[in-house]
Amino acid sequence: MLLVTTIVFVVSVAFVVAAFARGVRRRRDRSASTPERPAPSSERSLSRWVAGGVAITVVILVALLVASVWTGRTIASLHASSAVTIEVTGHQWWWEIVYDDAVPSRRVQTANEVHVPLDRPVVLKVTSRDVIHSFWAPNLHGKRDLIPGYTTAIWLQADRAGIFRGQCAEFCGLQHAHMAFDVVAEPEADFERWLDGMRQPARPPQSETERRGRDVFMTTRCAGCHTVQGTDAHGQVAPDLTHMGTRSTIGAGTLPNTREHMQAWIRDPQASKPGNQMPPNPLSADDLQALLAYLETLR
Repeated sequence: MLLVTTIVFVVSVAFVVAAFARGVRRRRDRSASTPERPAPSSERSLSRWVAGGVAITVVILVALLVASVWTGRTIASLHASSAVTIEVTGHQWWWEIVYDDAVPSRRVQTANEVHVPLDRPVVLKVTSRDVIHSFWAPNLHGKRDLIPGYTTAIWLQADRAGIFRGQCAEFCGLQHAHMAFDVVAEPEADFERWLDGMRQPARPPQSETERRGRDVFMTTRCAGCHTVQGTDAHGQVAPDLTHMGTRSTIGAGTLPNTREHMQAWIRDPQASKPGNQMPPNPLSADDLQALLAYLETLR
């Protein structure tokens, strides 16, 4: 559609410029005191051009309508019993991602990163926990608003591997611009392997530093908000951190997921994302380093 409309715009502007130049040239050639009446042949030629332009416009609009309807029918035909079902909940300002399964123990919860298999339908059941958000992965599907208390569904299918950036497309508050997500499209085998890994509880800490970091996590405010499967941390108001080490970003696309950025985020998340729900954490240097060592094991 963008290509067609661009061509139409360029051609239309070219005709307007040509007509303007021709009119200027004619005015210079004829005498101001003897105005000429357009010849009948010129009027007929003009009528043919106008009729041709109208006909081309009708053909283009009908073609775009057919293409739009065909695309909509193709997306609607994605419904299949083999579809992957993913629940997406918008928060201020992050995305809660849950992979549904008939067996509750096989459900997977993560945040801000959606993995999908190639050439397989995916249904996203979307809703919001607070205000209106909008789920938009432009390389895969159009926008869909997330309404508090109301669940809708959209279908998509990835036909090529890659990482596709998504974004909240409905202004939802101070950090609307920092509410991004990634859609990772990968072969079926890689997707199933990732899903099986996500079903596993967090790896127990091995070293003394890691064990100390786990104790810091459990005894401070971290465990009151976050969940780490396999531990007593079952907070429900912040992202699940069971496998946070596998994600490429923190803060819903705000910062790369590196030790340095994680350290800055824990100390003062308001410096990077003002207004978010995570408060500063005044930890000692030793406790902070131990906590970082523990978080790096969550893969």
